[in-house]
Amino acid sequence: MGTALGFGVDVGGSGIKGCPVDLDAGVLTEERFRLPTPQPSTPDAVADAVAEIVDKFEWQGPIGITLPCVIKDGVAHTAANVDPSWIGTDAQTLFAERLGRERSEVAVLNDADAAGLAEMRVGAGVDHSGLVVLLTFGTGIGSATFVDGKLVPNTEFGHIEVDGHDAETQAAASVKDDLDLSYPDWAPRVSRYLQALERFLWPDLIIAGGGVSKKAQKWLPLLESRSPVVAAELKNDAGIVGAASAAARGYGH
Repeated sequence: MGTALGFGVDVGGSGIKGCPVDLDAGVLTEERFRLPTPQPSTPDAVADAVAEIVDKFEWQGPIGITLPCVIKDGVAHTAANVDPSWIGTDAQTLFAERLGRERSEVAVLNDADAAGLAEMRVGAGVDHSGLVVLLTFGTGIGSATFVDGKLVPNTEFGHIEVDGHDAETQAAASVKDDLDLSYPDWAPRVSRYLQALERFLWPDLIIAGGGVSKKAQKWLPLLESRSPVVAAELKNDAGIVGAASAAARGYGH
């Protein structure tokens, strides 16, 4: 039998990246193609970028696409780190029309949920039961929550209040970069965030994802939290892998 392939596109606040995926192994089959997120990141501009990525690989099958938004039935209800005009947009129909696909051939889901699905299936969350929370540290903080392996979609734990502020304005990876913080300077901010989250939840495992997970050894050992924290195994490819898997499995249909 041949390799089962899918295609995922991960839309972030700073970049949009996509690639074919080996669905069984949960790995990219080629070098991913990345474009800067258009500014302003309106639905039409982002759809054009997604189409350019898909066209580069001449992909013909179902497509999974992530957005940094709460997604219900293909419609965006929030817009974190993308243009506010996404709110109320039927993203699934928009992408389907722009890509020349049936609506049922396109899966649109929250970016952290996609990363979490990948990590639970082929990454750091494999065989973990109980309450598992994946947190993506990037332009903002995304979250994906699983109870005994089942996704609780559209959790927004990056926006809980920490010391009177929205958490991601204090502890996102972008804050580290913007303030030119060292890992030892940034880690206490992440610890404060995790401790605030743990006031509400008792996770059995926290998976730390996003691009900064590539340097996990520099900051994970510095964290102070009740819950065990491990690095995402798929690193920053988790969103692409999860999106491709969701499309292949008819997520949302």
